[in-house]
Amino acid sequence: MREILCFEPIYQERVWGGQALASALGRQLPPGRPIGESWEIVDRAEAQSVVRRGAHAGLTIRELIAKHSAVVMGPKWDAAKPFPILIKWLDCRERLSLQVHPPAAIARQLGGEPKTENWYIADTAPGAQLIVGLKKGVTRASFERAIIEQTVENVVHKFRVAEGDSILVHSGQVHAIDAGNLILEIQQNSDTTYRVYDWARTGLDGKPRQLHVSESLKCIQWDDFEPVPVRGSPTSAVIADCDEFRIRRVVLSPGEKIVFPKNEQPRLLSVASGCLECGGSTLSHGDNALIPYAGEFTVTAKEPGILLITENFA
Repeated sequence: MREILCFEPIYQERVWGGQALASALGRQLPPGRPIGESWEIVDRAEAQSVVRRGAHAGLTIRELIAKHSAVVMGPKWDAAKPFPILIKWLDCRERLSLQVHPPAAIARQLGGEPKTENWYIADTAPGAQLIVGLKKGVTRASFERAIIEQTVENVVHKFRVAEGDSILVHSGQVHAIDAGNLILEIQQNSDTTYRVYDWARTGLDGKPRQLHVSESLKCIQWDDFEPVPVRGSPTSAVIADCDEFRIRRVVLSPGEKIVFPKNEQPRLLSVASGCLECGGSTLSHGDNALIPYAGEFTVTAKEPGILLITENFA
């Protein structure tokens, strides 16, 4: 396979969303709607990425892998197995709910899916924050009391972020994204979220959104205190390394090249800034692409930028 694989985005309305994906990434969005998420690469029954161009244009990612699993994912990949990563852009015009994703063992008990995710901060408003984990000393009892008394702000770990920062959020970590953040989320292929608190907000239908307090309390990691983000840097670095995937942040200068060998592993490219060429395609700020297993590809930077490379997922 000589082409990298690019897909059509799938836009999702969210009560906390806006129109920043249009202004920041140059996307054509449904006008006047709160678009909170753009699912860039997804292989789920309820949402299928479609190849945008090239020899496989029009195929869903499920059809693509079913027909060409050895070429796309490698000879050991089960063609019936879903693509393991989901990539999203998040426009957090307002704060998201306080939520948690179930660890694998508890997910099986609750009928859900585990979800470890990484947030890369592409843009942020002055003073914007993230919430990840608990404040030191918080117990399950004090957390439950805070829910009843509506003082949850006092028991969760909040910290300011800047463009280029990132943080790995494991299953079991209570978390929320504050208003004013534009985030690239790279995660396990899962859509199980338990809302533990929603800041007294109503949904798009004007009614309070469903909470999952009982499920959340079973999932929260009670010894997870004040995790630290990876701060932005002018140098390349590994920004996430877990059982599910690894993400490298590569800082590119104009003309700089990266070679991805043939028959090594599939990889995902996410252009956090700048513009590059790869496999006959031009990828600009906000674009995401899949490099298939059975192909050698060279990335060439056309201008200064930052490329996120997701690997070790197959």
